[in-house]
Amino acid sequence: MNDTWTLDRTYESALGTVHWAALGDPALPPAVLLHGTPWSSYTWRNVARSLAGRHRVHVWDMPGYGASAKYEGQEVSLRAQGELFAGLLDHWGLEQPAVVAHDFGGAVALRAHLLHGARYSRLALVDVVALAPWGSPAYRLLGEHSEVFAQLPPALHAALVREYVSSVGGPGLPQGVVAKLAEPWLDPAGRSAFYRQIAQNDQRWTDEIEQRYGELALPVLVCWGTDDAWIPVDRAHRLAAAIPGARLRLLEGAGHLVQEDATAELTGALADFLEE
Repeated sequence: MNDTWTLDRTYESALGTVHWAALGDPALPPAVLLHGTPWSSYTWRNVARSLAGRHRVHVWDMPGYGASAKYEGQEVSLRAQGELFAGLLDHWGLEQPAVVAHDFGGAVALRAHLLHGARYSRLALVDVVALAPWGSPAYRLLGEHSEVFAQLPPALHAALVREYVSSVGGPGLPQGVVAKLAEPWLDPAGRSAFYRQIAQNDQRWTDEIEQRYGELALPVLVCWGTDDAWIPVDRAHRLAAAIPGARLRLLEGAGHLVQEDATAELTGALADFLEE
């Protein structure tokens, strides 16, 4: 698989410069992929390239993540990202794209739709942050003491990030992938940004919309890795039950990063759903 990944376009948002890219023929039906934390659009690289044969696929790094802007005092909460995503769709001129979201990208997509008027043709939710309670003990510890952890020496910080990234469950990530996922967090701006984003992402942003999932009136697919160590698979059943008509697809043996653990199976499930 090709691990080269470049976002060659920018959007100047209220939260800083957003780096993004579009794959596939512009005449094809649009699809947008959202990443989660502590990831970037890099996690979607193989799925995006496969879907681009039949869709115009938009990928982006949220402010505070990946190649996008990171700076002191930056707001990167789920509240801010949801509002920004609605504006980004307007910037792209996408009135009703298909949306595929992973991890807290699910909360961002749901907030944009339920609170900010973003319209989608269909929505796929892959191991998403959507239902209380969420946040592993390690995640909560890092968020509650972000100022302390931000003072770790660079080598200890790098070891912490790599171990954290590797704890997603499933068969285990290749070390090369772990290194790529950790890389944006290892320079001085990234070190601060890593703890900042955790500190800002508390459960109130999903509590605010959780009771509204029954309002979703569009095709929804819930995909989940059965060995997700961060968001247990019982959330998949609860989420699918809360959304009228939602379909559930479980990916056996996959961890939280199903894009890495079950690339072909996930891509096939998404392609079927998007092309209906």
